[in-house]
Amino acid sequence: MANPFSKGWKYLTASLDQKIDENADPMVQIHQATEAAKQQHEAIARQAAQVIGNRNQLEMKLNRLLAEQEKLAGNARSALQAADSADSPEKAQQFNGAAELYATQLVSVETQIEETKALHAQAVTASEQATSQVKQSEAKLAEQLAQIDELRTQVQQTGMQEATTQAVEQMAGVQTDPSVPTLDAVREKIERRYANALGQQELMHHTMGERIHEIEAVSTDTRAAAKLDEIRAQLAAGGGSAQKALEDAAENAGDTGDAGDAETDSTSASNEQSKN
Repeated sequence: MANPFSKGWKYLTASLDQKIDENADPMVQIHQATEAAKQQHEAIARQAAQVIGNRNQLEMKLNRLLAEQEKLAGNARSALQAADSADSPEKAQQFNGAAELYATQLVSVETQIEETKALHAQAVTASEQATSQVKQSEAKLAEQLAQIDELRTQVQQTGMQEATTQAVEQMAGVQTDPSVPTLDAVREKIERRYANALGQQELMHHTMGERIHEIEAVSTDTRAAAKLDEIRAQLAAGGGSAQKALEDAAENAGDTGDAGDAETDSTSASNEQSKN
């Protein structure tokens, strides 16, 4: 039976990882991915450098062993030649012993040379593979960096789009202050007052026009009555004929500038004379 505490801990860890991934900043994650890709490439490059360095070290060792082989072979030949030209058996034995020693060392060096050549061949193959891996890692890193730049651009565009959408939503959610009148309400109020003022002015114009006509009519009637009284007085006093009265009335009417009133007075005077 599984340990419930271990199972619960694994569940909490997985849940926490999921929450962290959901709430993590994409830009931070992109930075982490970039650093991880660079570190991986650097690790491959370091390993390749070590492989190539091992190959170079084997090459230097091989060159040293080859030089030592040539030197030992020369010493052995010299010892054999000295033994052949020795003037005594003792010296010849000594030179032969030296030649045998050089030969033993030469065999050991040649063995090392064979082993070093085998290792060097393996190192050459490994260095070629390491160089190929480094090139592949460089290409992969370049591709990953290009994808990272694209993702970074998408994240920036997404952030801008989210900010724009949020601003539009906030603008749509803005409500006007009910305690402050709107421009439409103020405009309607002003237009209503202006229209009422025009209506009052128009009504007053019509009313005053009628009153002016009434006043003019009353004034005309008053002057006409006064003129009739004047004509009657002249007739009663015998101061002239009816024609004289009409002429005087016409002359008086021309002096006042109201020809229509004079004509009315003359007509009234004629009618009055006919009655008498």
